[in-house]
Amino acid sequence: MKDLNEKCAVFGIFNAPGAAARQAYFGLFALQHRGQEQTGIVSTDGKKIYHHKGSGLVTQVYNEKDIEKLLGSSAIGHNRYSTSRGTDSKHAQPIIFNNTVAFAHNGNLPSTKALEDFLKKNKISIKNNSDSELMAKALGFYMKKKGLSLSKAIEKAYPLFTGAFSCVALSTNELVAFRDPRGIRPLVLGENGKEIIVASETCGLRTTGAKFLREVQPGEILTISKKGIQSKIVAKADPKFDIFEYVYFSRHDTIILGKSVYEVRKNFGKMLFKENPKLKLDVVVPVPETAIPAAIGYSQASGVPFEMALNKNRYIHRTFIEPTQANREQKIKMKLTVLRSLVAGKRVGVIDDSIVRGNTSKQIVKMFFDAGAKEVHFLVCSAPVKFPDFYGIDTPKQESLIASQKSIKEICEFIGSTSLLYLSIDGMVKATGVPREKLCLSAFNGEYPLPIYEHEKEIKYDCLKFKD
Repeated sequence: MKDLNEKCAVFGIFNAPGAAARQAYFGLFALQHRGQEQTGIVSTDGKKIYHHKGSGLVTQVYNEKDIEKLLGSSAIGHNRYSTSRGTDSKHAQPIIFNNTVAFAHNGNLPSTKALEDFLKKNKISIKNNSDSELMAKALGFYMKKKGLSLSKAIEKAYPLFTGAFSCVALSTNELVAFRDPRGIRPLVLGENGKEIIVASETCGLRTTGAKFLREVQPGEILTISKKGIQSKIVAKADPKFDIFEYVYFSRHDTIILGKSVYEVRKNFGKMLFKENPKLKLDVVVPVPETAIPAAIGYSQASGVPFEMALNKNRYIHRTFIEPTQANREQKIKMKLTVLRSLVAGKRVGVIDDSIVRGNTSKQIVKMFFDAGAKEVHFLVCSAPVKFPDFYGIDTPKQESLIASQKSIKEICEFIGSTSLLYLSIDGMVKATGVPREKLCLSAFNGEYPLPIYEHEKEIKYDCLKFKD
């Protein structure tokens, strides 16, 4: 429940005669939480490629006739929200080039200078192109001008991709999945009989009946063809997986780095109690949906009763999809209601996954007081978000991140809660069970594992001095 747009979802399937597009639909449906603005599927029958793209949710963009027109035994798909260049549907993916190849990207390149210089040098237009479109054009150049296969073109262009990327690409005879050396965004491999599937998360595999095989490794190019699966490591891996996938973005039935997202979120709640054992509460209430496992964990560790006292209208989409603050606030009122009988006269612990701008948290606190709560303690299952993301999350500018401008005490006063408690960075890391050196914590500590180039001048580190 916050003011963050999510990243994107990618999906690919090879060797599924008569079922590729339908399986891609099911995979994208399972990955809907990663992008809600546009969606697209590209398929191939080995001779031509077919595509259907549009703005909206998966269930809104495709119908039975659309799926039937997507011929062939292989396909890739993409759910998008805009990390750059706005929300115009012309930027919907997969991107098609030369009418024979398609490309889909999850992540973001903080700088596209290397790509732009390369394309300019080769007299290729870059006007109004997103980072993903520039990547696709580089691949197209190596395939069309140099006569390379898709996998060879990716290998050649790979050094130009300076940022975070988990990608799938499709030609008439190859499906290729590849990932940046830090592995900042997730990408997994699975199989269903003879079908080979790649997806952003394991939940995208299960919907298609596929069995999880392994993660696509950081720095790996995975080529899937009639010859089978071929792996090539093209860059030395230096894993820095984004911890925000555990905090908020991934679906809680996903497995990442061998860890259940659901269990990690429960651990966040347990660790939050462990760090603050003296807080007296009568009831623990999660902000649905992401914070539910954390609230369960807190309740189990503390013995404080768990109640779903904040009711969510399932037919209202996540609040961040509206571009203006006025719309966002109206959505929250439509989306959430408090069950008065469960909180009236009680000391309530409201558990959420994070605070970004603080406006949503402020409204939620007010809702509980209006419902008769005696005290409202706001408990956050992550550390204060002080720094913007440049790797595929649409965070606000740093000056809009409340924790970069205010101390915890000042944030508490702003949202109007009785108290405000955050989980520490050390507590977050311990809850994941993943070694600290393998995680990206940049949103919390400003330590960016990949260069952010010209964006460095935008970052201020004064907020690290706040003491509470």
